[in-house]
Amino acid sequence: MTYPVFDSNGISGREAAGGPVTCAACGCRLERSFRDSGSAWFHFAPMAGRDARGCKVECANEAHDARGRALVATA
Repeated sequence: MTYPVFDSNGISGREAAGGPVTCAACGCRLERSFRDSGSAWFHFAPMAGRDARGCKVECANEAHDARGRALVATA
């Protein structure tokens, strides 16, 4: 008996093709967001400067790029 081919049509846009995007600084999983007319990745469930595990990280509320690096606004 062969298994059916995995149908991924209903899950497009959740993760990059190579797997989940993680933060380069702390390793936390990031979720894709399309706010501010562009796509960026943010920490999963950030809580006042803390990540989903409750650890205080500097980039918890910052947007990240597709490689997990925090995007820094230039003035």
